[in-house]
Amino acid sequence: MSASPVTLMVARRVERGRYFDFNHWLNEGRELAADFAGYLGSGVLAPPVDDDEYQIIFRFSSSETLAAWEHSASRYAWLERGAGLYEAPHEHRATGLDTWFQTSVSSIPPRWKQAVAVWLAFFPISLLFQFLFGGVLAEWALVPRVVVSTLMLTPVMVFVFIPLSMRLLAPWLQGKWSPLDMLARWRQTSRS
Repeated sequence: MSASPVTLMVARRVERGRYFDFNHWLNEGRELAADFAGYLGSGVLAPPVDDDEYQIIFRFSSSETLAAWEHSASRYAWLERGAGLYEAPHEHRATGLDTWFQTSVSSIPPRWKQAVAVWLAFFPISLLFQFLFGGVLAEWALVPRVVVSTLMLTPVMVFVFIPLSMRLLAPWLQGKWSPLDMLARWRQTSRS
């Protein structure tokens, strides 16, 4: 078993016409998970416009706390209430930073690409945070200033901007295109 945080990623394809019921059921499950020891958070990535597969992320402090939630009677009852709302789910467990970069069909990209993708997500949000709150926090001592900024930025990064960055940069992370390809495409479109 793992002593480090573990992320369970579940892909669920919604049955046609059941989106409202599915979202209600999904929110119920997230609230249920929050009552369990070791729960660190959860998130939902909605599908693109032309798809119906939701990516649901549950994060727990260890394999043991995740297992306690997964094998609980309340979770089983919740899953039964969701019968008919989605097709058979695909599940994937991951630990550490590789959680954001590995999918069921791809390998983990090199660490330098991971670093670039995280930086591209983190820089603009940090800049915006400093623009909005930097003046207010400037007079605070260093430790409280860093505590407040990291407490505010970490959830936003983990649940919104890092997943967004991974989705937008997926072709580059998996080696399916390079910056030179992008430059060539940009030149083609700018000439048209």
